[in-house]
Amino acid sequence: MVSSPSSYLLIIVLLLLVLLTTSASIEENFIQCLSSYFSSNPKQFSTIIITRKNESFMSTLNSTAQNLRYLTPSMPKPEFIFTPLNESHVQAAVICSKKLDVHMRIRSGGHDYEGVSYVSEIETPFIIIDLAKLRTINVNITDNSAWVQAGATIGEVYYRISEKSAVHGFPGGICTSIGVGGHIAGGGFGAMVRKYGLAADNVLDAKLVDANGRLLDREAMGEIPFWAIRGGGSGNFGIILWWKIKLVPVPETVTVFTVTKTVEQGAEDIFLAWKDVASIDNDLFIRVIFQPVSAANKTGRTVSTSYNALFLGDASRLLKIMQHDFPKLGLTEKDCLKMSWIKSVLYLAGYPNDTNPDVLLQGKPIFKNYFKGKSDFFPFSTPPIQELFARLVEEDNPLIIWNPWAGGITYFPNSVTPFPYGFENLYLVEYLTLWHNASEDGSKHLDWIRKIYKYMTPYTNTQNLGRIAYVNYRDFDLGVNKKNAANFTEAAAWGLSYYQENFKKLVKIKNKMDPENVFRHEQSIPPDLSIMA
Repeated sequence: MVSSPSSYLLIIVLLLLVLLTTSASIEENFIQCLSSYFSSNPKQFSTIIITRKNESFMSTLNSTAQNLRYLTPSMPKPEFIFTPLNESHVQAAVICSKKLDVHMRIRSGGHDYEGVSYVSEIETPFIIIDLAKLRTINVNITDNSAWVQAGATIGEVYYRISEKSAVHGFPGGICTSIGVGGHIAGGGFGAMVRKYGLAADNVLDAKLVDANGRLLDREAMGEIPFWAIRGGGSGNFGIILWWKIKLVPVPETVTVFTVTKTVEQGAEDIFLAWKDVASIDNDLFIRVIFQPVSAANKTGRTVSTSYNALFLGDASRLLKIMQHDFPKLGLTEKDCLKMSWIKSVLYLAGYPNDTNPDVLLQGKPIFKNYFKGKSDFFPFSTPPIQELFARLVEEDNPLIIWNPWAGGITYFPNSVTPFPYGFENLYLVEYLTLWHNASEDGSKHLDWIRKIYKYMTPYTNTQNLGRIAYVNYRDFDLGVNKKNAANFTEAAAWGLSYYQENFKKLVKIKNKMDPENVFRHEQSIPPDLSIMA
């Protein structure tokens, strides 16, 4: 029997009606579920559920998102953004999302390089649970600790610590607008890493909402899950609501400097000397930033190498260290700036020297671009620097950032947290390519960064479990969750890159904590490896 054209039209209309009804009812069903959970008036949720019809929807969606590639009109948008005001709101949201089978993404800061906290490219419809209103910070100088809500930025944490003490700090990230929740969950690398390790190495307790909506602290969840959440990546095991962090001592006065050398000023020889002394003193952190600049003769481009440093001590001791171990840089007393630790936070983050630390309370990213990032860990080899410089000047706005790695983190064995990269790596390298508007051809920039990543392959730390990378510099090029991979290695490539031998252990913990895979995204840890292969 052949159906008539009118029958086909009727079927299409009915399908559209079903789709429209389903889409329209997600918010209503969610509110109804929340209301039953709280036994209260649904109208109370009108201010914390921001729908597409709300005038503030796009500004809220864009508020903390760092990578503009994932805010273009073609990218999927959430049905609504839920902005909880307390812990019970988050618990109810998890319960209702699970009950209604509504996919959720969790955002604490929005700095994830591939946008997984505010975009779902693999599953729609979806909602965002945005923790931006949960940003309380309680600092206790007496016992050298602080309870920090996940929606706070790391800059806010630094500021609140400095309010209470000039000789306490925390070894978190350099970019001050990173959300604390996801930052620590992925390890948390910063300028004091060689002295005190990662942010995740300095966590004393935590509170998270699990897949059943329970609020669990360290004692309630147990030591194995507590191990997993400190470096096992964000969006995997539950919604982190609080971290209890350990404060670390810092001098009342620290020293910073930035010395820039171009190719014409001997950049290659100076960089090779830095490579050999990058771990000379655990109080000293010197990162090197490569970027193309206009040549002095204005006839082309050259490469500048900027040595950007924090020293946990005074300038006189720093100069002695540098003159003995790294004289090629030519550091002078005039290059050295003395300041408080909180002012050094602003300096390393790129703020002008006269910036008031109050700016950290704004929680807004100063870096918003269309960009692609990748990362590598290097042992003790480097590529031919002249060739690397030549490749840099081919791209419009690239950065390669070399971060010293060996040092203090050697005191934190690979088994202490899921973060598996220790003293065998000399430095962590980040590659970035940036562009400034949606009309640019992003594909040419992506092509450049992938080519330079391929070029660097022979010099990186490629272990038997694959080339390694930093999970907080998330990279979809490493692979995403998929069911039709040819084998386990292909299916789990990204997991092995981020976690190495700890990946299978994390999968087992995921199976215990979230067997139904409630918390999932493109690179979330699966509860069962068989669903990937």
